[in-house]
Amino acid sequence: MPRKTDLSALVGQLLIFGFDGTTVSAKLRSTLATMQPGGIVLFARNIEEPRQTHALLRDAQRTVNRPMFLCVDMEGGTVDRLKNIIAPAMPAHEVYRSKNRRLFREHGHVIGEEVAALGFNTDFAPVLDLRFEASLPVMTSRTISPDPKQTVAYAREFLRGLKSAHVLGCGKHFPGLGEGSLDSHKDLPTISKPWKRLWEEDLAPYRTLRSSLPLVMVAHAAYPDVTKDTTPASISKKWITDVLRKKIGYKGLVISDDLEMGGVLNSTPIEQAAVETIRAGADIFLVCHNEEFVYRSYLAVLNEAEKNANFRRQVETAARRIMAFKKRSRELNGRAVPPPTDKTVDKLRRKLWLFDEEVRLAINVEAAATL
Repeated sequence: MPRKTDLSALVGQLLIFGFDGTTVSAKLRSTLATMQPGGIVLFARNIEEPRQTHALLRDAQRTVNRPMFLCVDMEGGTVDRLKNIIAPAMPAHEVYRSKNRRLFREHGHVIGEEVAALGFNTDFAPVLDLRFEASLPVMTSRTISPDPKQTVAYAREFLRGLKSAHVLGCGKHFPGLGEGSLDSHKDLPTISKPWKRLWEEDLAPYRTLRSSLPLVMVAHAAYPDVTKDTTPASISKKWITDVLRKKIGYKGLVISDDLEMGGVLNSTPIEQAAVETIRAGADIFLVCHNEEFVYRSYLAVLNEAEKNANFRRQVETAARRIMAFKKRSRELNGRAVPPPTDKTVDKLRRKLWLFDEEVRLAINVEAAATL
């Protein structure tokens, strides 16, 4: 059993956060050294050019004692943090149109190579939400198909591609945003869908891929037919512990979506959201932007763990699970990636271009075959 003096470090393992700036400032270095977070996530605001990004990640890791999840949202298409410094990556739905599973895997591999070259080890992809009409204005080309089997076919190969590039993947957004018409960055989608249909459709990718997903990200969306209220799944024990952990049998790491998003923050203060997502069964809480929110959420979880024995045990269990995962993860314990050279970047650009050409050719061949 960890000593009470270790509690702040254990809480740190439960936190992945974002920040402003393109270097490790004195203030950021102090935050990293004090909190010892489980990971960090970069956005376009942090990414100016390849070597700078690599140096930022390297310097941040050097300030923290344990390997960190060095994260980025890199799906291709509308969610592509690296398009301005390397080249745009093709969106998932466009790759799916090729109907070629080798290209599904290659999509994961070329994106994996791209993020790994810059020093990342974790990609918040693939999207497992189903491609229903209701969510198309929000999700656009991020989703694959309304058929869960087709979504699984793409996601399984994409994850294999990431793994071949030594990058961890993350399935999102559990239990599924396919029937949601609102953007959870701004509002709480309320999805009125019976349990049986959710189980057969939206939850099918998680059931099928439960052993292949290193991380699962939980959505800020309400499912009143299941929970009988409008509690977001990201802070719902029913969804995280009862469904994802027990009924589906998922044994990997569970992470909340960004707790600063309107889907949860409009109704739940950041401190409460951080505590409640851990209480619901998540291992990691994600706070992506506001520095004050990072501190407030971290301190809220720490304070609750200090005064509540049951909650402290949950923190300890989550931290042990995270540390055990990190210890056995080849992606987090591999050799250090050298800074990218101009030659490395040019090679990545060429690979992305050649991949795009191959996908477009495959789409044309598939279209011709259906005439």
